[in-house]
Amino acid sequence: MKNLICIFLVFSNSFAFAQIRGNATIISRQNIIAPAELANADIYGNQIQQFRQKDLIPNPVITIDAKVLNNIIADSYTAIFNIVQIGKTSQETNTLMKERVAKVKDGLRTKGILEGDIVIDVISFVPVYETVVEKKLFSKKYNEVPKGFELQQNIHVKFTNVNQFEKILATCANNEIYNLVKVDYFINDIQTVYKQLRTEILKTLKEKQQFYTDLGFDLTSYRPTIADTKYCHFPKEFYKNYQAFHSTSLETLNKKQGIVTAKKQTTYYYDPITYKDYDMVINTSIVEPVVQIGMEIKLQYTPIPKEQKPIEKEITNPKYFLISPDGNIDIKELKLN
Repeated sequence: MKNLICIFLVFSNSFAFAQIRGNATIISRQNIIAPAELANADIYGNQIQQFRQKDLIPNPVITIDAKVLNNIIADSYTAIFNIVQIGKTSQETNTLMKERVAKVKDGLRTKGILEGDIVIDVISFVPVYETVVEKKLFSKKYNEVPKGFELQQNIHVKFTNVNQFEKILATCANNEIYNLVKVDYFINDIQTVYKQLRTEILKTLKEKQQFYTDLGFDLTSYRPTIADTKYCHFPKEFYKNYQAFHSTSLETLNKKQGIVTAKKQTTYYYDPITYKDYDMVINTSIVEPVVQIGMEIKLQYTPIPKEQKPIEKEITNPKYFLISPDGNIDIKELKLN
């Protein structure tokens, strides 16, 4: 009985732990994400160990960098739905399309979407062909003949609250519109966002410069060079997928009946830029997908070569002497000046 209780507790703890951390990490064998991209503690541990064991190589260049990330909730969104309508004649096709679009607009107005926030974009209006067999006495031909028309349009719906999207989706589905093309995110004043990033990145740089000054480095004796970059990423760029399923049990393999493989559902989830490489993150706690705007600056300080004073050369004036030809030692200096 004690053994059964222990086993039950082990499975209970494992199940509870799995529920807390989610399926995206425990089903890693089916995850399409590369292991290097996963939040793996072993990888971080190896990096720390390598840093601690690394020998320092003398380098006169000082590098200071600053990275700031801002998570921005969009001010407005635009959802694009595709509609395809087929009819026997061009007039019939156009009429059926107008009726469907009118119903969608009426439904969206009841959900708080204004008429001006709905735009129709005509994509194509082409005839539809069908293959007809033409039989003759000794031959058979296949001819394409027009049998109707196909009208394709896109509905652009603008909304400002992310909670409205579910109502928009339901309205389109009620009118047999299921093809959601994409959802775009918009920020009204992106210059203000970049201004805030510049302010924060300057604070970070000053703190790091002061840190090196406190260590005893005189940065005024260095020549700085700079490189900077900025970027803007939207949620659609950071959706990843995996497949969660259980393998076939051993009891099934022992049976004589054939095994029908089930279709594995692919799960998609939003995986934004991680904060581990950033010095400062604005709006860290996010619930809904956001626009991530970042800015980075790198400064390299190279020692300014010290000016060397020119070495004064000693000027020597040559002296000339006359020696008598008779061998006397009487030597006289000859002055040419």
